[in-house]
Order: sequence, then structure tokens, then C-alpha cells
Amino acid sequence: MRWLHQRAAHIADQLDDPAAAIARHWLTDQAEHERALALLAHGELYAHTIHEDNLRYLLSARPANRTALPKQAP
Repeated sequence: MRWLHQRAAHIADQLDDPAAAIARHWLTDQAEHERALALLAHGELYAHTIHEDNLRYLLSARPANRTALPKQAP
């Protein structure tokens, strides 16, 4: 989720102070971080919207599909 935090920080840098403060709070919200990890651990999508006036940024993360490893020759 590090890239999600980095993207949110970049977005916050572009927003006016009130919206930026809300976005930056999300970066340090431990309860929300735990909720995101729980959703991802259960194979679900996590989404968070950052908004300012009529502008909306939707940040989302989902677990990668598990891929089968190729069979090894004996």
C-alpha cells in the first residue's frame, strides 16, 4: 500500500488547504489503514475517494490474483 500512500500525498500537494488536510489525515489514519489491510487480506477491493469541490480522485487497491507456479521437471 506504499504506492497508494505516495499517490495520496502527491494529490494532497495539489489541493487547497482544507481538502489537503483531509487527504493528509487519511495518510496517518491507523484505523483506516487496518480496514484496508483487512479488506485486501480477504480478497476484496479497497477504495478511498479524495475530493475537492467538483474534483474527485479515486484511489483503489486490490489483491493480485494468485498464479500457479510452473511445474518443475524432476
